[in-house]
Amino acid sequence: MIRAGLIAGALLLAGTPAMATLSPAERRMTQSVEAGYEPAIGLLETLVNQNSGSMNFAGVKAVADMLRPQFEALGFTVTWQPMDAAKRAGHLIAVHKGRAGTTKMLLIGHLDTVFEPDSPFQTFERTGDMAKGPGVADDKGGVVTMLLALKAMQAAGTLKNANIEVVLTGDEEDSGEPISIARADLIQAGKRADVALDFEGLSVEDGRDMGSIARRSSNSWTLTATGKSGHSSGIFSASAGDGAVYELARIIVAFRKELPEPNLTFNVGLIGGGQSADVDKDGVRIAVTGKTNIIPPIAVAKGDFRTLSEEQTARVRAKMQAIVGAGHLPGTSASIAFDMGYPSMAPTAGNRALLAKLNGVNADLGLATMPELDPLKRGAGDISFVSQDVDGLIGLGVTSTGDHSPAEQADLSSMKRQAKRAAILMSRLATEKGRK
Repeated sequence: MIRAGLIAGALLLAGTPAMATLSPAERRMTQSVEAGYEPAIGLLETLVNQNSGSMNFAGVKAVADMLRPQFEALGFTVTWQPMDAAKRAGHLIAVHKGRAGTTKMLLIGHLDTVFEPDSPFQTFERTGDMAKGPGVADDKGGVVTMLLALKAMQAAGTLKNANIEVVLTGDEEDSGEPISIARADLIQAGKRADVALDFEGLSVEDGRDMGSIARRSSNSWTLTATGKSGHSSGIFSASAGDGAVYELARIIVAFRKELPEPNLTFNVGLIGGGQSADVDKDGVRIAVTGKTNIIPPIAVAKGDFRTLSEEQTARVRAKMQAIVGAGHLPGTSASIAFDMGYPSMAPTAGNRALLAKLNGVNADLGLATMPELDPLKRGAGDISFVSQDVDGLIGLGVTSTGDHSPAEQADLSSMKRQAKRAAILMSRLATEKGRK
């Protein structure tokens, strides 16, 4: 019976190879994550209970001040980069210098949330391994997961040789302008890095963790059509023409017919036309006046378009410009202006290779392989600003539901497997030769 029990025990161990393929340091990391789980949730509660809506500059800075000692305790040099010139709070930047010549990693997250101080959604509430609160997942849960992974590396002795730069932006949810200033520090960090890891939310489909290697762009456009004002009884005549609203409609219908292609979406979000159509300074309202018997001399529409590559962005923009500029209805004209916001992050071979390394970690942890997420299911994000310069992975934060709404809820238990993945991946990357 004793021999049979030993055989059964050996078979049981053989059926769970996860930890056996981890190095002693990696096993120490998994233990550290488990031990640090509850303290990490305590930190998350503190961060969530501090409002840091993008326009609450003092609140964003307060969250940065709470995080500063966390990074400093891990040996990072921390700086606060004010963003007065972009009319935003600023960014927290933390740098850890490791062994020369090895992989330089850029970790990306953000301090702000979509919930401003006047939102009724302000408080962290926990029920078991689930928690509600403003930014509990997006992205305070991600930042805490990042710290839990780094602390596990420190406990295992793998952090000391790692070259890591952390950029936590203070305006990811409502970027400052001009974008060239608001993202200058992040872009420069990307030029220095070999690898970028984005600690926003983990995507889960049908109970399976997904790997994200691409994000689509987010660009805005404003279309303005003009025509001749006059009595409506003269509409379509040679002297009066068709009016601005019909010209606007012509263009929008042409967009719908001629623009569709894979991985592209385009939307008309705001529209108005009449005797006058005045867009407010924030670009979110159109004040319109007019009468049913007046041919409208002005019409305005605002919308966005999202692409998977910068080549696609340029092509779609050119097609839109061509549609606007040709075939004007009688007595009308039109123009379109673009506001190029977040660039795309294309699904490159380098990104796929990085996901393969993460799946190697998953195999060693006994976790399922993470398939590629359809990029149409992922919104724009800060990592796209560095995607032209560095290979990257998205979604190393916690999984959640209801983001950007008062129903935002994080699955806290996902923090454990995410922190283990990140700690082991970063530790392995830290031993590889750098490319820059």
